[in-house]
Amino acid sequence: MKKIRSLVILAATSVLAGQVALALPPPPPAQPPAAGPVPPPQAQGIPPAGNPPPAPGAQGFGAPLPGLTVTQTVDAMDGNSLFTTPRTPATGLGPIFNDVSCAACHSTPSIGGWGRTTTTRFGQTVAGIFNPLTSLDGSLLHARTTIPALQEVIPAQANVAARRLTTPLYGAGLVEAIPDAAIEALAAAKKPAGIAGRAALVLDVASNTTRVGRFGWKAQQATILSFTGDAFDNEIGVTNALFPTKHAPDGNTALLNAFLPNQAINDKTDPATGLSGIQLTTAYLEVLAPPPPGPATALSAQGARVFAAINCAACHVPSQQTGSSTIAALSNKTVNLYSDLLLHDMGALADGIAQGNAGTQEMRTAPLWGLRTRNLLLHDGRAATVDQAILDHAGEAAGSRTAYTQLSAGDRQALLEFLGTL
Repeated sequence: MKKIRSLVILAATSVLAGQVALALPPPPPAQPPAAGPVPPPQAQGIPPAGNPPPAPGAQGFGAPLPGLTVTQTVDAMDGNSLFTTPRTPATGLGPIFNDVSCAACHSTPSIGGWGRTTTTRFGQTVAGIFNPLTSLDGSLLHARTTIPALQEVIPAQANVAARRLTTPLYGAGLVEAIPDAAIEALAAAKKPAGIAGRAALVLDVASNTTRVGRFGWKAQQATILSFTGDAFDNEIGVTNALFPTKHAPDGNTALLNAFLPNQAINDKTDPATGLSGIQLTTAYLEVLAPPPPGPATALSAQGARVFAAINCAACHVPSQQTGSSTIAALSNKTVNLYSDLLLHDMGALADGIAQGNAGTQEMRTAPLWGLRTRNLLLHDGRAATVDQAILDHAGEAAGSRTAYTQLSAGDRQALLEFLGTL
């Protein structure tokens, strides 16, 4: 293994010395294992997502950041392999899970992007208090299984269910490198009437410290490592050092133990690197480049001014700055993500699920970079166009939505042209 890795490092050194852009390898074709039946969305009380045409591809999406060292490049390649390789029960899949690899969900318009399938969150709200039904393995439904007898369903006690699309991971390392204090400063800054926003303070399991959350629809994770460990465990069923306990179907531990009596941690350490799977996957994700912007036009420049004038930029803050980092490619960089990474009360647009530090009405401001590649919008994919997504905004965004409806036809076209460059 060490000899093979040395050869890979030599090859990467040659590539970098020749100043040739290093493209991470494409994923192998997925071979999902047999899985139990998935309850149809209608049976879960959730509207179907429909089947709109696939999003267009985009040149440059999924590339690595420039300026990586040889070791960073090779670690990223190893992490990419883990990200894209389908799991089987022999390599830790399940027994209850949502898909067989990270890339199975993070796939559009390239590996590391957003996903067209949705996961389901559920819970019970009584007198305004949300209960994630943790004892019944809430709030995430594991919709697939390697053992049909362990198939999960939404429990009868649940009176709230919501679908969520997979969020894209481009530029994740840059987002992580934004200092907590910078996000908290945005929360404290003066804003237009009706707009608030607060930082999500969460326990980061990787460091066992309270940090500002920034990943996920509810900003429920603060670091890539914690986000990755959670995804390995919750979405694929691969237990790891951060999340070592297998999920029992509908909370039935006895049933899980009957079918799977031996439950050692599935995430293995690579002897060549001394890094675990979640660490190598983190090494890949932290050097993913951000989405490249589309070409600007005179009309899109006008649209950028409209974007600011109707206060879209109050939440979709055009850029933030990273702090110093041990990875030079992440250190003191401008991050054009179009998000303040804060939680906002979204009113009727919220999903009714409390998670992390976020309440049932709160959602993290979704970054808009890469927007032009998407044709399923908002957290549950309900909108197929940017126009519809804006019209569906509510809560703190209601003022901007109203201002949008009052724009002249020319200004509205300009705004949509601008958003089409992101």
